[in-house]
Amino acid sequence: MADAPPSFHWPLRIYWEDTDAGGVVFYANYLKFFERGRTEWLRSLGVSQEVLRRDEGLQFVVSETAVRYLRPARLDDEVVVTVRLAESGKASLTLDQQALRGGEVLAEGRIRIGCVDAQTLRPRRIPSNLLASIGTA
Repeated sequence: MADAPPSFHWPLRIYWEDTDAGGVVFYANYLKFFERGRTEWLRSLGVSQEVLRRDEGLQFVVSETAVRYLRPARLDDEVVVTVRLAESGKASLTLDQQALRGGEVLAEGRIRIGCVDAQTLRPRRIPSNLLASIGTA
């Protein structure tokens, strides 16, 4: 994949609240980790989701997820969440994400987010300046 765009990396630590009774990260928490990664990815590109909602009347919503769980993360593990743009459409972005521990893939997912009107939640075209910030224009 020599032509693949670079990934964004966001570090986090696994806390007690992230684990189940067996001390392993509860599977649904990977979706939270991926959400945090996407938020920080956008922030690193100069995109504030609150400003986008308030000033443009737009927001992103998750419309599709597919996650594979490969290895467990445990209490106190240091994990890195990655984000890589896989596809962009007129009103959606498809992102490939991973949770890694020391380079080992723990979970990987493909997440599709849609741009919607903040009031009606109907699909809206992603503004060209936002696409330019993301690097797709």
